[in-house]
Amino acid sequence: MEKYLYTIGEVAEILGENVSLVRFWSNEFPKFIRPQRNAKGNRLYTKEDIETFKHIHLLVKVEGLTLEGTAKRLKGDRKEVISKAKVLETLKNMRQQLTEIREELK
Repeated sequence: MEKYLYTIGEVAEILGENVSLVRFWSNEFPKFIRPQRNAKGNRLYTKEDIETFKHIHLLVKVEGLTLEGTAKRLKGDRKEVISKAKVLETLKNMRQQLTEIREELK
């Protein structure tokens, strides 16, 4: 069964970032990321939120855009951002698989 909501810690692990950065991005981009809250008040994120986090990660960390520039790109045509994010995800998966193969060959 597929999970619907993810904690901030799970999102941080998926992105390979720390929780404080995920919280910061969540607060900086409220138009694009709208976490739900549980009874304790903890943030819970959907798969769509995680995809948006991946796009933000790509624009800020990889392309080096400012927060303002990132917001502009997210408001505009996202096709290019989505396609770059998919390529980056594919490359990460390939790297992980190659690392596993290298470990098995040792």
